[in-house]
Order: sequence, then C-alpha cells, then structure tokens
Amino acid sequence: MLYRGYNVVELAEKSSFGEVAYLLWYGRLPGKVEFDAFLDGFTGSMELPTETVMILRMFPRAATPMEVLRTAVSSMGHWDPDSGNTRLDASMRKAQRITERIPLIIASHQRLRDGLEPVAPLAGESIAYNLLYCLHGERPDVEMVKVLDAALILHADHELPASTFAARVTAATMSDIYSSVTSAIGALKGRLHGGANEQVMLMLNKIGEPAKAEPYVLEALGRKERIPGFGHAVYRIEDPRAAVLRDHAQRLSKRSGKTKLLEIASEVERVMLANSKVFPNVDFYSGIIYDLIGIPVELFTPLFACSRVVGWTAHILEQWSNNKLIRPRANYTGPFDLQYVSIDERRK
Repeated sequence: MLYRGYNVVELAEKSSFGEVAYLLWYGRLPGKVEFDAFLDGFTGSMELPTETVMILRMFPRAATPMEVLRTAVSSMGHWDPDSGNTRLDASMRKAQRITERIPLIIASHQRLRDGLEPVAPLAGESIAYNLLYCLHGERPDVEMVKVLDAALILHADHELPASTFAARVTAATMSDIYSSVTSAIGALKGRLHGGANEQVMLMLNKIGEPAKAEPYVLEALGRKERIPGFGHAVYRIEDPRAAVLRDHAQRLSKRSGKTKLLEIASEVERVMLANSKVFPNVDFYSGIIYDLIGIPVELFTPLFACSRVVGWTAHILEQWSNNKLIRPRANYTGPFDLQYVSIDERRK
C-alpha cells in the first residue's frame, strides 16, 4: 500500500500526519524549511469560526455526531475567506482549513453533548494532539498522541471507496470543495461504509471473555454471518494497516494494564484464521486503540473523517487538475415496447 510511491507502513512508523497531508496534497515530501512554513499556516492557526460554534449549540441532543459533522462542514463554506475563489492556491487553503477544523467540530460537539464548554485548540500542536486536548480538556499523553497520529496516517487515503468516489463525482461537476467534502461525509455516514470499528467494539463487548470468543465466532460462521473487522474489498491477504495497528494496540494495552479487549480480539483473530482464512482489516484493531486513548465509540466514524479528509481533498484537487464530468451510463433491463392504455381502461 503506497501513498505517492511511499510505503504506508514506513510512513506510519517514521512520518507524521501533517507531513503525509503535505505529501498527498502536493505530491511530494517537503524539505524542512518549507514544511515548517506549511505547519505555521496549517496547525498554527487552528480554530473554529464563531458561527460554527453557534451552530453546534443549536443541534438537538438526539443529533448523531455524523449528522452534526455533515451539516457543520457544509456551513463552514459560508464563512470561509476564500469562498467563491476557485484558484488552486485558494482551494489548497480551504482543504487545510477543513482538515484542521473537522477534529475541532467533533471534539466541541461531544463536549456540548456532555454538558461541557468547548476547549480552544493550542496553536502549533498537531491534529492528533488537539483532537485529544479539545476532547478531554487536558494535555494528552505523548504516547497516545503518537499512536493516534499513526492511525490518522493509515486512514488518510485508500483507493476509491464510496466516500472518495462521492467527493470526486461532486467535484467533477465543478461544485465547490465544501460541497464535495460534504458529499463524502454523507457517504461515510452510511453503515455499509463507515462504522465497522464500532461494530467490532460492540462484538468484543458482547463476547465479554476470551474463552467465549471461539464458540461465538464458530456459531456466527455457521450462520454465515460476517464478522466485523474481517475481510476487505481489495485485499485477499492481511491488510497491511492492520498489522501496524495490532502492534500499537498491544503496546497500549500492556502499558495501561487494560488487556481484556485485546485478549478477546486475539482469540477472535485466531479462530477466524483457522476456520475461514479471512484476515483482519484496518477496522479490527483501530477501535481498540481509540477506546484505550479515551475516544467514545460514537466518535469512531467521525474520527475516520478527521483522517480521510486529507485523501478526499487530494482527490478533489486532482480531479480539478484535469477535469471531466463523471457521468456513468445505465443499462435499462426492464420490458420494452409497452403500449399506453388510458387510465380508465387499466385494470389496476
């Protein structure tokens, strides 16, 4: 798995999410001087428009985080200083603003749901750092920031899933970048695209004990049910991202002493590999990691958007660089040559 020719596993081990964002947007890794200048504008000025915070306060309590994210991102286009400017430099600035603000939307809305006031981000800190800081209201553990940053890198882009395709289809009409990203979020909201790691956590909690994993999995396979977090539309071997996240989950679990979920997950993986030859994907261990660093389950899918927005916007910019309207044809498969009968003469 490669980003612009670079092995994703190596990037997750050695790079940062900010550097990977630069790579996806500009097509190359930056030099130190230009990267420092990039960060000054990217993470050096993270903040939400006042109007967006006002909107977050207006949502009904029953509104889900993905519904809130969809609407809040769309609304930000009204107050963007580059609104209506379609030049490449303006589009790049908007891509950066959307990327730095999605984590703030998620964290601020969650705090409001919990009866707490939003926390302003710290200038100059990373996306991962400020996501945890603004969510919990305290400076996060360095190791947790590092692990979350690696997870963001691993989720930044991946071919043309529904959300990325939706972003490109909207962009191909020459709509604006906010509409294109909103289309992507709308597609991600669907349970057949986003939410797999939430389902993994529900399954692990339902199993409850490592000893109960084998009968649970075997019974589910006997009913031909899909086990969440396993299988992939692209890979017939292990998802390379899963191996990285497994290592991080093992390290965080051991460090925190909270090993039960990982022990259950390890048993589920063992039984699956022995009986189905289906490998875990990126979602299987990401949920465990997010749980260990204190992210509520309902934020797992919005957290995906924090990362994938870099890929979405890179695809949007690429689409515009050589645009052609994406307009698939459809093959009609119904009956032909039917004769019209007046409504008074029809039997039904």
